[in-house]
Amino acid sequence: MSDQVIFSQPYGSVLVDASVPCVITQWHAFANATDFIALQQFALDYFEAHSTPAKPWGWVGDVRQMGAIPAKAQAWLIAEFNPRATAAGLREVSVVVAETVFGQIATQRYAQGTAEARNQYVLQTAFYDSLASAKAGARQAAQPA
Repeated sequence: MSDQVIFSQPYGSVLVDASVPCVITQWHAFANATDFIALQQFALDYFEAHSTPAKPWGWVGDVRQMGAIPAKAQAWLIAEFNPRATAAGLREVSVVVAETVFGQIATQRYAQGTAEARNQYVLQTAFYDSLASAKAGARQAAQPA
């Protein structure tokens, strides 16, 4: 099954692949904090509506073309996104590695902030070199324990 686009802006898109199943946030360029949060929020709302304990979904962050993540958006990811996503059953964010140094730094900061918040929730960040391998990782991570 191919990816279905459910939200699209010049800076990024939200896709779903029901065969995995997973939500994919795909970044095309830099997004300011408001736009970044809006796209992630849209994807999170979809994830919460479709992931269940009986059939958990995965999450892929395709950040190959992403730029920096503004500090306000980084803080929102750690304080708001991660707790809600883990409450909805997410255990791993599968990240396709950024091609730009700004994207690499941004995702490393996210992974570090997520790891530092382990007393609040448990969420892993795994890095992959392609969308296909990230989807495979998301499928594996979403398997019920």
